[in-house]
Amino acid sequence: MGVTISIVDYDATWPERFAVEATAIRDALGPLALRIDHVGSTSVPGLAAKPIVDIQISVASLQPMGSYVGPLEALGYEYFEFLTEEGIDDLPYLAKPPVPPRSFHIHVAEAGSFNERRHLAFRDWLRAHPEDAAAYEAHKRALAQREWDDMQDYADAKTDFVVAIVNRAFDLS
Repeated sequence: MGVTISIVDYDATWPERFAVEATAIRDALGPLALRIDHVGSTSVPGLAAKPIVDIQISVASLQPMGSYVGPLEALGYEYFEFLTEEGIDDLPYLAKPPVPPRSFHIHVAEAGSFNERRHLAFRDWLRAHPEDAAAYEAHKRALAQREWDDMQDYADAKTDFVVAIVNRAFDLS
């Protein structure tokens, strides 16, 4: 049995949900969290999205992971490991609650890294370019009509669109 994707109209409570969760994260991590940003589709006013608030936490270094994974697990998050061929997790990801339906996703990025900047650039581009936000929404709604083997397949299907926007945001096209 596959996974179905639910895209819902923009919810004006998403920024407040982010703010409340960001406060809890800031309290749990203290100065370890250099930035806590609302990213992803729920951070773009008017954009339909899966009803999961994406949060990016910027840290000085991804290692040691226990310094932030432990406190986030205490808040109800589960860490999901995605290792590179070299055995390094350079895209730390956590979700709350651990089983669907989820309310929050956390992406941890090293401050100043491409991973940090690309999430912010994508968000900022869509906020400033409503025609691209509308095209992204249409793309996601079309993809949501399919049944997927898993959520990663759906995410992968959005990659070309996202990369094109990030490239434009960084003027790399």
